[in-house]
Amino acid sequence: MRTRVEEKRTIKAALWGVVLFAAVQLAESVFQFQVMDKDAFRTVFILLSSCCVAASFAIFSQGWLLFSHKLSRYRLYTAALFLCVAVFDLLQTMSLMGVSFFGYALTQNDALWLLILSRMLFAAGILCIYSMKDSMVSRTHKTIVFTVTSLLLVLSIVPFAILNPTMPVLTNEGSMNVLMKVVGLGIVAVCLSGIASIVYRGRKERAPSLLIIIRALIYIAIGQGLIISSDNTYDINYLLGALCGSVSYYLMLKGVYRLTIEDPFREQQRIEAKMNYLAFHDDLTGLPNKRRLTQRLDKLMRGKDTEKSGIVVFNVNRFKNINDSLGHQAGDRLLQLVGDRLKRNSLPKEEIFSMGGDEFALILPALVSVDAAMSRIRDLLAMFEKPVTIDDYDYHISLCAGMAVYPEDGDTAEQLIQHADTAVHHAKDYGIDVRHFVPSMQRKAKERLKLENDLRKALERGEFYLEYQPLVHLESTEIVGMEALLRWKHPKRGNVSPQEFIPLAEESGLIVPLGEWVLRTACQQNKQWQEAGYKPICVSINLSMRQFLQPQLADQIGHILNEIGLDPKYVELEITESMTFDKETAFDQLHRLKELGVFISIDDFGTGYSSLHYLKNMPIDRLKIDRSFVHEVMSDHNDAAIVSTITSMAHHLHLKVTAEGVENEEQLRFLREQRCHEGQGYYFSKPILPEDFEKMFLLH
Repeated sequence: MRTRVEEKRTIKAALWGVVLFAAVQLAESVFQFQVMDKDAFRTVFILLSSCCVAASFAIFSQGWLLFSHKLSRYRLYTAALFLCVAVFDLLQTMSLMGVSFFGYALTQNDALWLLILSRMLFAAGILCIYSMKDSMVSRTHKTIVFTVTSLLLVLSIVPFAILNPTMPVLTNEGSMNVLMKVVGLGIVAVCLSGIASIVYRGRKERAPSLLIIIRALIYIAIGQGLIISSDNTYDINYLLGALCGSVSYYLMLKGVYRLTIEDPFREQQRIEAKMNYLAFHDDLTGLPNKRRLTQRLDKLMRGKDTEKSGIVVFNVNRFKNINDSLGHQAGDRLLQLVGDRLKRNSLPKEEIFSMGGDEFALILPALVSVDAAMSRIRDLLAMFEKPVTIDDYDYHISLCAGMAVYPEDGDTAEQLIQHADTAVHHAKDYGIDVRHFVPSMQRKAKERLKLENDLRKALERGEFYLEYQPLVHLESTEIVGMEALLRWKHPKRGNVSPQEFIPLAEESGLIVPLGEWVLRTACQQNKQWQEAGYKPICVSINLSMRQFLQPQLADQIGHILNEIGLDPKYVELEITESMTFDKETAFDQLHRLKELGVFISIDDFGTGYSSLHYLKNMPIDRLKIDRSFVHEVMSDHNDAAIVSTITSMAHHLHLKVTAEGVENEEQLRFLREQRCHEGQGYYFSKPILPEDFEKMFLLH
């Protein structure tokens, strides 16, 4: 905005300068102005020259002394330049006042030469300085420039004072001669070159301060144009030329002020504003962050009319799987979309915050009741029934929420945030959409933390073991495979549910070494049974998201199989639909696994959103229908239709299809009618220990 304003002012300055020049020439030719009184002219010119001296020293002081710790090339060289210009202008002023210089009386011709030298130095210096690239310089560089500038001034002035040279005459009987006009045109040419250089270097982005310097060069050029157009040194052209020169010094002073004081100050303000913004806003979503949330809650609680308020924490379900499978860039985009949707659907008095990661917060001021708050939260959660679009693909996500109420659930901002966060994790663990904090949740959170610590030691202590559940061919009821399922026997708590410790292992990263242990143990067990003479069958092993995304997974599995000596055709790896969200990565990994010779199945099929197009092209061998569909297949027509559709689709794609969760004869009969290949569930057997599996299914 400031740049645009300065651009307009610069264009206007150029136009007005041309108009002024033309108007003066026209007026002089028409009205034939008389020569001004010499004493009056000298007085005016002394005043204008004194102003130029003052402006030059001010430019030198601003560039040299202020913000010396942030000295740039432009500022330093401009300061040095105007120190020289100030000296020449001072000598010119002394000559006009009749003051001698080291006993040498300066003449009017000397004054003209000093004027020309200062203007040429002004224009040529600006051309040279602003044709180079600006950069920061050191204090040592500053000292060197000051020393060189002082030496040059001494070398240019002292010989002049000692030798008293006679300079070429610039006027003939008071009128400008050819030499004066040629030198004046040279100054104009240098000014125009300086303008062109600055415009070219700033063609992409022009700083407002540089545009002011361009205006200074414009007025120098106009002033010299008026001077060389004058008939003598006492007419209106010469006076206006001197006035334009003084205006150019003022503009140069203003430009350097902007460059050395105002621009650095504005930049400092901009940096401070940005730092303040980043301190209280999330860089990814642009929402206020946890620090701002804490401040806001503190302010609410310190208010005179303190009302009941609610703090709600939202968590994106399965975000880690989405982030791992689609990549961090898509994960970041998802968080932006979630934050935007929450903000767009919030009420005017409600405030949305980013808690970092996959969590968001909402302040509900002036809470009427907990029930009303829970209803409002569910309305916001319902907004995510509509899928989010990332890279032209629709993804269905869901959120869960936890709420804490002031003052019942805490009397400080930290307590309220912690309790709301505890509630949302409780909701997530139990698959509930929203929970209101109760003190018992905190005890469970502590137990969860202790369980995670025990989990880290369990593998070393040998507390894990495997159980096996048979895979049965539905037509012949023959055992054709088994699934290896991880179990944990805690020394104090006894058997810990997989639904409790598997999510902990995934969050902590322990799922990777655990998964490798399961793979190795299951393959060793299968090999032992084959060596014992039992009929070879396939063992199914679940892969976690973290395992599946390991670049060296295929090499690791191949090494384990070679080490154990198990044929890959007796191993089936189970993945979930969510692992295939990133199609390219999933395809590459699946192809590498298939090259080993193992089988691949998609577990819990039907709960995700797999595209038939990608499913058709995936190197998979089996679909396992999720138990949730099989459980209600006899009472829910929708579930029956889903099972029938999946089975039919699998046959068309030449895939095996297995039904999980078979529990009774009616379900078995329905699955046989749908030509489902295999079944797995409590109807055949619950997961059992290896020795029991051997007795029940391998010996017969």
